[in-house]
Amino acid sequence: MVSGQKVTVFGAYGHTGRFVVAELLERGFAPVLSGRDAEKLKELAVSRPGLDVRPATVGDPASLDHALAGAAAVVNCAGPFATTAAPVIEAALRAGIPYLDVAAEIEANLDTFTHFAERAEAAGTVVVPAMAFYGGLGDLLVTAAMDEWTAADEAHIAYGLSGWHPTAGTRAAGAVSRERRGGRRVRFAKRRLEYVQDAPPTLEWPFPEPLGPRSVIGEFSMADVVTVPSHLDIAEVCTYMTSGAAGELAAPDTPAPSAVDAQGRSGQTFVVDVVVRSGGAERRAVARGRDIYAVTAPLVVEALDRVLTGRTGTTGVASAGELFDAPDFLRALSPHVTFERREGGTPDGAAP
Repeated sequence: MVSGQKVTVFGAYGHTGRFVVAELLERGFAPVLSGRDAEKLKELAVSRPGLDVRPATVGDPASLDHALAGAAAVVNCAGPFATTAAPVIEAALRAGIPYLDVAAEIEANLDTFTHFAERAEAAGTVVVPAMAFYGGLGDLLVTAAMDEWTAADEAHIAYGLSGWHPTAGTRAAGAVSRERRGGRRVRFAKRRLEYVQDAPPTLEWPFPEPLGPRSVIGEFSMADVVTVPSHLDIAEVCTYMTSGAAGELAAPDTPAPSAVDAQGRSGQTFVVDVVVRSGGAERRAVARGRDIYAVTAPLVVEALDRVLTGRTGTTGVASAGELFDAPDFLRALSPHVTFERREGGTPDGAAP
């Protein structure tokens, strides 16, 4: 990293955007505060004096060009990404700089791979969708568990959350995704995305400590069903969510996350348990940490640092596991995330 490099954060005043701005400052970058709401940007700037403030809207390409001028990269934290991703990627391509986002929206991430792969490759730049807790972390864990395997039959990613108080942005993105799916749900099976209308299964998942066995909803698909198959030959990718957290997400009266420490983190904890199977063999990777929104900041900023310092495996549109040395990346997230992997060791019934 070159100290003081400018990085535009689009959606800087949002819940996750504020964590990203703080992480950039901690690591010596110079965030450029951008987004659609000029008043909220001014409010943020009061707490971050001296930072460049550049309002921009996705319907005004010139304003986006101004927001990205002179920046080394752009991090898009503004959802719904079905609305913001394409215009900000277009601006990044015009500026010739890397683009990273924290999108958890399955369809928005799929759109990024579908519509920008050839153009980003031709431009010799990097576009990294879903570089966040959902999508990025799961992809890194599956890639680390695979190790030298070139293919697998199944990848199971179980999200154990102590609870889930969704942000307004999470709710808005979820509403957009539900509308695009027409009430259906999505899963990845037989090497393709499928849209189905039946009820998802429920089962018990034997999470490692400190969580322990918990009821989960199966086929609770997150961005991993796009990121993992984008570069790994796995026939089925299935994600799971603890039933309690899913219930809180669905309830309209669940409050937004509230800070319990000086960094603004909530008290939420998580365990992400990954099981990969090939034939009769099985491998596992586990990550533990706190606050799924706050931990997105070290994830995306670590990725940004590696992109800007040339520590990537490819160009074009790519997910975290394809771009980076997955075990090394996961270890670099300490102390925000603790990571371990091991051969086998999954109790019977851990995954269907």
